[in-house]
Amino acid sequence: MRFSRTVCAFVLAAAPASAFVVPNSSTSRFGLRMAAVDADTKATKKSERRRIMQNEQFHRRGFKEVREDVEKTMDEQFKSPLVGELKSSQFVVEKDGVRVHLAKEFGFCWGVERSIALAYEAVEHFPDRKLHITNELIHNPEVNDKLEAMKVNFIEKDGPLKKDFSPVGDGDVVILPAFGASLEEMQLFDEKNVEVVDTTCPWVSKVWNTVDTHQRNGLTSVIHGKYAHEETIATTSFCEDYICVKNMAEAEMVADYILNGGDKEAFMKHFENAVSEGFDPDTMLSKVGLANQTTMYKKETRAIGQLFQKTMIKKYGPTNPKEHYMEFDTICDATQERQDAIHELVENADELGLDFILVIGGWDSSNTAHLLEIPINAGVRSYHINQASCIGADNTITHRDVNGNIVTEPLITDMSKDVVMGVTSGASTPDAAVQDSLSSIFLLKKLGASSSD
Repeated sequence: MRFSRTVCAFVLAAAPASAFVVPNSSTSRFGLRMAAVDADTKATKKSERRRIMQNEQFHRRGFKEVREDVEKTMDEQFKSPLVGELKSSQFVVEKDGVRVHLAKEFGFCWGVERSIALAYEAVEHFPDRKLHITNELIHNPEVNDKLEAMKVNFIEKDGPLKKDFSPVGDGDVVILPAFGASLEEMQLFDEKNVEVVDTTCPWVSKVWNTVDTHQRNGLTSVIHGKYAHEETIATTSFCEDYICVKNMAEAEMVADYILNGGDKEAFMKHFENAVSEGFDPDTMLSKVGLANQTTMYKKETRAIGQLFQKTMIKKYGPTNPKEHYMEFDTICDATQERQDAIHELVENADELGLDFILVIGGWDSSNTAHLLEIPINAGVRSYHINQASCIGADNTITHRDVNGNIVTEPLITDMSKDVVMGVTSGASTPDAAVQDSLSSIFLLKKLGASSSD
């Protein structure tokens, strides 16, 4: 399989024992180990991560001797003749009374394809070993089901920030997912006699480098992301001082506190799960740097950046803004390209005569959820499904709405008329899932039209 030209990302949670809660603290074993580093060395969490990655049992480049077979397997499992037809016919196809307009950027990104390939290669390279994965490899049920069928053990969760690593034994293989892994997890496996296969997307590593820059410049990291999302949990593990804001409303709360102060107790209560241990908004918000979960809505991240830039200028003056604020663009290219492509569909919805837009991807996929928000906010009827089985033979669709609720409702409102629809898919969705979903709609319309004659 040839990897696509874009890159995408996600990440994961962390912990310090065989069954443990991910700490917010920037200390733990890292602090003890770093205290032992020579005083002349600039010790950072980034340097600790690099030390771990130099272990000969830490694998990041896959296994060439099985690569060709893995590429063939991925082609068989994930490619789609129907999607190929759509691409070759200007992203439009018409079948059985259904006209489909495919977004021009959609589906698997390079980072996801790379992660799957590395995981599959690990299975082939270590045929006699017990393999574990610390979370879903990506947010797609079909891909994760295939790994489970390969006898890969998914580490069990006990609550959002707690995992049981006790099944991981001496000589086992541990796969780190596309979302990455926290520093505490990496340290745990570094201390065990296990092989680690790291499938972390490079865009996630880029965010970790960004928060390291914040750390070295004495900045508090403001992370635009969901504090309980795997990627953000991993990112915060590489921070010293941080606060997570999930949207513009929370960013405005932080900006207002910077300018005006306020009720510290109420502020900390609101952000109690989204800040570093010992966080003090009175002393830790004078110098901030912005980073983000790579799958967030890019326009909102940009708006949050502008908000903090203006806030710091208003608070401290315009003479040297970089003393108090720093930002880097860490939204991955694939996320932005897919958002731009569905924007184009939405902008042309009336001209195309779209009855609805179908968004395909895991229900816990952040980048897919943001794809749904774009048409919904524009008033275009849209549905987010995670697999083809969401389309019922009784002309219903079970979908996730923008509030995270799973609802079922009628799909095709008039079987006597042709259906015109748009379709896109998240960065962790294989083309085969798009074909299966469209095929279900083609069949539904064909049978419905026949019964109405």
